[in-house]
Amino acid sequence: MSSLLLTSIVRLLYDWAVSASPGTDTSRLAVGYLRVSTAEQAGSGAGLQAQRAAIEREAAHRGWVLIEMYTDAAASGRSITGRPALASALGRVEGGEAGVLVVAKLDRLSRSLLDFASLMARAQRNKWNLVALDLGIDLSTPAGEFLASVMASAAQWERRIIGQRTGEALAVRKAQGVRLGRPVSLGDNVADRIRRLREQGLTLATIAETLNADEVPTAQGGARWHASTVRSVLRRTAPFGTDL
Repeated sequence: MSSLLLTSIVRLLYDWAVSASPGTDTSRLAVGYLRVSTAEQAGSGAGLQAQRAAIEREAAHRGWVLIEMYTDAAASGRSITGRPALASALGRVEGGEAGVLVVAKLDRLSRSLLDFASLMARAQRNKWNLVALDLGIDLSTPAGEFLASVMASAAQWERRIIGQRTGEALAVRKAQGVRLGRPVSLGDNVADRIRRLREQGLTLATIAETLNADEVPTAQGGARWHASTVRSVLRRTAPFGTDL
C-alpha cells in the first residue's frame, strides 16, 4: 500500500471519528513538522526524508496516529514567524484537532531559545504536547515539565541580558554624541526653514500652521504638522547639546 493511500485512509478515519464523537480524545493524534533551511536540501529530499522517517518510527512506537505532516522548505529557523506550514501545524493542535506536535530535531522547530520557550508555554497553556525527538523533550512527562520551567527561566534571563546590553550600548553611543532614534527623512531645506522661523521668534504652533498652510509633508510623510512635530525636528537637527 502506498504511503499516499495510507495517509488518505488515516485522514478519512480521523475525520469520521471526530464527526462521530466530538469528545474524542486527541492525545494520541499527532501532527508532524518538517523543515529544511535551503532550496538545495528541499530539492534533494534527503533531510526531509530523514525527519519524516524519525517521526513515523516514534509514532509507531508510541501508538500515535499521524494525521498530517507539515513541511516548510527553504525556511529559516531563526524565527517561528513567516512559516506557513508551522502556522498550520500549530493551528491543528491549538484548535483541538490533534494533541501532539512532534519534530525530529529541536532546531527544525526553532533556533531561538525565546521562541521555543514561548511555544512550550503555549503548549502548556492550551494543553497540547510538544515533542522534540533528538533531545527527548516531551511535555507529557515530569521531566518535560521540568525542562519547560528551566527553558522559561533561561529565556527570561536572555531577555533581561539583551535589554541590559542594549541599554549599555545606547548609553555609550549617546555619550559619544551619536544621535539616536529613527533616521530623519526630512529634506534639509525644510529643516532649515523651521530653524529660521524659530530664530525669528515664531512659536512652535505658528511654525506648524505655516507648514500646514504650505502643504509641506512631515518627515514620515504625514499631512499635518503639530507643535510637537516641529519640536522633534528642531531637537534632531540641532547641534548636540543645544538647549531647545
